[in-house]
Amino acid sequence: MKRVLLRSGKSPYDVVSIEEALHRDVIATNSGNLIFSDATHKILETPRTEVVSNGIRTDVSAAGRINEEYDAFVVPLANAFRPSFEAQLKRLTRLIGKLRIPVVVVGVGAQAGLGYNAARLKGIEPVVREFVSAVLDRSASIGVRGEFTEKYLKDLGFRDVEVIGCPSLFLYGKDLTVTKREPALGPGSRIAVNGSHSAVRSQGLDRVITRAHARYPYLRFIGQNLSDARQLHWRDLSDPNGRVTAMPTHPDHPMYREDKVRVYIDPVTWIDDLRTFDFSFGSRIHGNIAALLAGTPATVLCGDSRTLELCRYFDIPHRRIDKLPEDLDPAQLYEEADFGALMGSHQERFERFTAFLDHNGLENTFTHGDGGAAFEERMRSLSFPAGIRPWNDADLASLTTRFGWLQSRISELATDNDRLKRELTRATDSGTALPASVYRRARRVVGRPIRRALQSGRQ
Repeated sequence: MKRVLLRSGKSPYDVVSIEEALHRDVIATNSGNLIFSDATHKILETPRTEVVSNGIRTDVSAAGRINEEYDAFVVPLANAFRPSFEAQLKRLTRLIGKLRIPVVVVGVGAQAGLGYNAARLKGIEPVVREFVSAVLDRSASIGVRGEFTEKYLKDLGFRDVEVIGCPSLFLYGKDLTVTKREPALGPGSRIAVNGSHSAVRSQGLDRVITRAHARYPYLRFIGQNLSDARQLHWRDLSDPNGRVTAMPTHPDHPMYREDKVRVYIDPVTWIDDLRTFDFSFGSRIHGNIAALLAGTPATVLCGDSRTLELCRYFDIPHRRIDKLPEDLDPAQLYEEADFGALMGSHQERFERFTAFLDHNGLENTFTHGDGGAAFEERMRSLSFPAGIRPWNDADLASLTTRFGWLQSRISELATDNDRLKRELTRATDSGTALPASVYRRARRVVGRPIRRALQSGRQ
């Protein structure tokens, strides 16, 4: 059997408690990452292919083991070509450089403004070149999200570039049905809204949310950041995002107090919940893709090239966030949204995606397996945590879960602390310097987790 190592925060089959998911950051800072990694897992899992999640952190020292145990390394990425991802891209390149097995990148994107100006990416060009070269040394082509990223890489001199969109929209293969169940939105409509902190802070999304909140009693905000999740579950405001009080995930926001906010750590519960909504809109591309996968109409408010190129490729209804009217009403977005092109060309795009996989030596469940039936059956047998809700209550059950987990962490930290003390004593007695790995582990074990626990306890 072929074994594929998949870069993902966790396997879709891993049921992780909310506390553990936030502690380990299985969403890699953004729960949208799990939508495309879970989709990739399902797509690549066939009777002849086992898919294994590697966790999101890049361990360069694991290259030897990967070469021995796996037949391919598949890397789903989002907006990886951006300055803030430079360090991670360098580590990933170092790992790939040590691999002797095929490495396939699916759906990588470059991030710039809505004008598609790549000037802000000039500083990371050497890092991007090195990464793409390492990948293309080990694969037939590299799969990108859309037109902007394709042009960006071709301008850097690369030719084996294929536009394939994002694997997330192929979760159900060639099938994608989005239906307007209501003729129009009204006060009784269930509407989901999503958005990043930057869109809320500086792109006017805060005003849109405020007006929608006043007009639609059943509006719900769905956050995606790790900081959003920690604010809901722990009321933890230690992240810089905690200063954005206009974000509905902030404890001071009225939607937080009204229990109209959620964050999901599993795509399956996220998509299932969105099946009950009439409409979704906002600046989060995967927040709205989750709705489309649920069959729920959605409109993306594009704030940069990464969302715009994906909407253009898939014909997802969208508006530029910098050109929204002051009195924007989601009812207007709903009325204008046309899903004919999205659904009508979906099979063609799916076939282009599977041809890319074939080109790179990867089977897919829809062509070479059971169409994902075994995957779906296994997922239905598992019980995943519900979406994270705002911590507005002080009932015993709520306190028991949270502080029970904190108590287990304190015991774990005490054990690790004793081990570190023994290592320090041995190093001191022998006159040798403390290994850097031990020092780093000491900081990780007794630093950040304790600060978070104490911050949570003071709320």
